[in-house]
Amino acid sequence: MKKIVTLIASVLLLAGCSSSSGAIDLSVTEFSSKITEPGVVTLDVRTPAEFAEGYIEGARLIDFQSGNFENEIAALDKNATYAVYCRSGNRSGQAVKVMHDAGFHNVYNLNGGVIDWANAGLPLVTN
Repeated sequence: MKKIVTLIASVLLLAGCSSSSGAIDLSVTEFSSKITEPGVVTLDVRTPAEFAEGYIEGARLIDFQSGNFENEIAALDKNATYAVYCRSGNRSGQAVKVMHDAGFHNVYNLNGGVIDWANAGLPLVTN
């Protein structure tokens, strides 16, 4: 009986440690594959100046720090799938939490951001 109680407590503890943001962190390889899936919307949540320096092809800019992020995502389809990135993964991690709290459930975060993307030798669009 003691083993069963310990097992149940362990399972509950592990479940409590899972991400509550609703986002799934993806590696560069996983993210590059995810954005090629039909219907996936790629969101860049950096500033317009950062976006202008280079962005992942097909990305839509919605600046997380603009003060208008919540209003801009309110216009998006909550049932769509989103692949979100920023410079390092910090802002996009925050952005996906905001999106999840707003009712989005298919949200993927690029762990390591565009820094890891570029370091992996993957292309960025520059004008």
